[in-house]
Amino acid sequence: MLDGALATSTRWELYRVLAEPVRLRLLALAAAEELAIGELASLVGESQPNVSRHLTPLKQAGLVLVRREGTRALVRIAEAATEDAVVADALASGRSLCERDGSLARLKEVLGERDRVAREFFAKEGSAPEAADVLDASAAYVAALARLLPDRSLAVDAGTGDGALLDVLAPAFERVVAVDRSGAQIERARARVARRGYSNVKLLKAELGASELRDAVGQGADVVFASRLLHHAPRPVDLVRQLAQLARAPARNGAKVGGAIVVVDYARHDDESMRDEADLWLGFEPAELRRFAKDAGLGDAEVVKLPAAFCGRGKDSHLPWQVMVARKVEKTK
Repeated sequence: MLDGALATSTRWELYRVLAEPVRLRLLALAAAEELAIGELASLVGESQPNVSRHLTPLKQAGLVLVRREGTRALVRIAEAATEDAVVADALASGRSLCERDGSLARLKEVLGERDRVAREFFAKEGSAPEAADVLDASAAYVAALARLLPDRSLAVDAGTGDGALLDVLAPAFERVVAVDRSGAQIERARARVARRGYSNVKLLKAELGASELRDAVGQGADVVFASRLLHHAPRPVDLVRQLAQLARAPARNGAKVGGAIVVVDYARHDDESMRDEADLWLGFEPAELRRFAKDAGLGDAEVVKLPAAFCGRGKDSHLPWQVMVARKVEKTK
């Protein structure tokens, strides 16, 4: 049974809404991926105003959800809609239309374009001179506190950038694998490692799903960190899944949890200027982060807002930061 307007509407109104092929295609694309109206317009070959016009009855019928993110409007299918037999049949027809016109296949290009923006930005940024970074006695305190951690054999720094997080991880863990897909960023991290004299850090220029990274991680990491990386991901849920794959599985000695995933990222905000920093997403709601964790097979997800004093002095220090900690859990049979 549908929620919203259609729950109290007659069935003929549902058929009327779904009688337009463009709407069927939009519905199918929104079911495949949450997309901006501009991306939908590009995929179906219609103007943005025309796409918005077709989305209006779909939204009023409770078939799609539209949320604002800064100046963008993002569209996804309403989960309850797929439970209706008529809508399910419409989705099948829409997918067939999208397969015939190639728009479903072009979804990969849309996600690739999102990714290209971040790649080019960090390749350029990585060549810039590094700002002064004074390492004070806090590293000694980190090393001391780390002895209280039950598992600190291996940490993964996903998207290490210039390696700033290594100043926390290297003193705390016996071994650290730091990975970034940008060669320029890896060179900046390498310079930091050399300055600090870290002998327990392995740097890798690789994608998160690369075989050389899996080989370096072996049986899995005790903790996988992703600091301010998620908002650059074309599909954040996919990135969380990749992080989860790098964490160690629950032990066979009865333990029901394995390695931890720590994601530091922005809470939802409306600062459009951050798009100039290759930010694809203007932060996330706590519920979104927990959903990403659940979809990645993680449990015990906890999201905590960070005090403003913890957010550094960079270009993003004025944004609200939050941290999600989740665990790799035993698969239920």
